[in-house]
Amino acid sequence: MSEATRKGAILMKRLAYGVGVLTSLGLMGGALLGRLPLNPMEVFGFITGGWCVWLTVEQNVWTWPIGIVNSAAFLILFVQARLFADGSLQAVYIVLGALGWYWWLRGGARNTTLAVSRTSGGTALILAGLLIGCTAALTVALVWVRDAAPFWDALTTVLSLIAQYMLTRKMYENWWLWISADMIYVVLYASKGLPLTAVLYAVFLLMCVAGLRQWRVALGAPAPRFAVVAVARWAVTEESEAPRVAV
Repeated sequence: MSEATRKGAILMKRLAYGVGVLTSLGLMGGALLGRLPLNPMEVFGFITGGWCVWLTVEQNVWTWPIGIVNSAAFLILFVQARLFADGSLQAVYIVLGALGWYWWLRGGARNTTLAVSRTSGGTALILAGLLIGCTAALTVALVWVRDAAPFWDALTTVLSLIAQYMLTRKMYENWWLWISADMIYVVLYASKGLPLTAVLYAVFLLMCVAGLRQWRVALGAPAPRFAVVAVARWAVTEESEAPRVAV
């Protein structure tokens, strides 16, 4: 990358941060002053959530303290909307946020910063088993407490928990789980009268695609242009990296 290109990228990033700050202040001020017909708590969750995902894509450790604040806001919001599993999920996020904050700073070799890595086959199998088993068990529990959307609430809860754990360890494949969960969340929150949160998760979805590409570069591989291309290349890479047995 040439010096001019590097400086241009830094300038664009600073402009993006500036626009983000001004937009955040405008939305929060409008909600608090009654100029916008929006729930201030939902707006606060929207703002902190947006910043949290953006900083995650950038591998900026400030994503964790902001994420902890965001989880506290959504904990209140989801309990009010009777989405109990998602509300409980936020409490777990607060704990995982503290762990992720530490691991990103000291989880690497000799207490250095943690680097992006691929998920091992064994870990993937364990996480897949947890996804199926925990979703089934949680669905039954949510039906019993009359949750507004038991199966979808359970599925997105477990997906998000597993993805969040993978994120704390900087496992590249965490983005695929977030993309799956966010697509469901957009429909779920829109149907439950949380339009701004639905929009937020649509933005999250786009950010996850950006994170998928950017973290792939961090692995030392070129970033594909589209998510579909990423899937194909990931599958090919997995096959080519599989251990071969001499015969």
